[in-house]
Amino acid sequence: MKRIALVLVLAVLFSSLAFAQPAAAKFKIGVLAPAVTHGWVAAVAYHAENRLKELGDEVEYNIQTSNNAEEMTAQLDDLLTWGADAIVAFPQWTGMEVPIQRAVDSGVIVVNFDIVIDVEGIYRVTGDNYDMGVQGAHYIVEKVGPEAIVVMLEVPTSGSVSELRKAGFLDTIKEIAPNMTIYTYATKFTVEDGLKDMADILMRHPRIDAVYSMDDETSMGAIQAIREAGRTDIKVITGGGGMQDYFLMMPENEDIWIQSALYSPAMVKDAVDVALAVLKGEEVEAVKVIPTTIVDRTNYKDFIDPSSPY
Repeated sequence: MKRIALVLVLAVLFSSLAFAQPAAAKFKIGVLAPAVTHGWVAAVAYHAENRLKELGDEVEYNIQTSNNAEEMTAQLDDLLTWGADAIVAFPQWTGMEVPIQRAVDSGVIVVNFDIVIDVEGIYRVTGDNYDMGVQGAHYIVEKVGPEAIVVMLEVPTSGSVSELRKAGFLDTIKEIAPNMTIYTYATKFTVEDGLKDMADILMRHPRIDAVYSMDDETSMGAIQAIREAGRTDIKVITGGGGMQDYFLMMPENEDIWIQSALYSPAMVKDAVDVALAVLKGEEVEAVKVIPTTIVDRTNYKDFIDPSSPY
């Protein structure tokens, strides 16, 4: 009987081994992002990693951050050596076209996040800079009317980002508020520059109804300048990005409508999803544009994330 029992146990054991399925191989997804130069940039890696952790049953991941094109190129080579099946790349510098093209030509899926680069065969996920300007124009006209006096804070050093947001704003104002008075000044995407430049602008203009700002950090500085100057004429200021500290200012300032047109770093989650979809053989559009969402004190609570670095 003992021999029979042993035989039965062995039979069951071998049977279970025969039918056991090997663990499914995980896709390897790498992320290339700049080192922290701006709160928005810091949040790109944060949101990418959060999404990759959520997909842990399907993917392995490797996130690299760099300070220049040379360092990012070296990290791209490291990801290829690691065996990346796909790479989500956020190349902020010129000079990345050749190494990324080389990766694509080797069969690696590359999803470009935000920045436009001249590479054949890549996928791209981005926000809609032009529509941010369109939405900003409608918001200002809705709050202060079509004949308001508006200051526009552009950022020429940001290249196509500022150009598109400016074009969307001006094209829309031309249609819906042709009599609006617009004064344009250059600034940068920082709190410090927003404060400094807005303080100077306030001395030049005794009356301003609204400020079309393209960035949340610029707007935070501008609001500080407005408060320090004791100005109560300005009823609207727009922004762009999706900064947590800026969101928290919205309910605290009931006398001015503080708005942000989302161009959220969380869009990188969509880039990760696109990479995985392509690896799984799903049909994916080459360019995915994330629609603009407007945040102000009526809905800011829906966008609060205490863990976000931006």
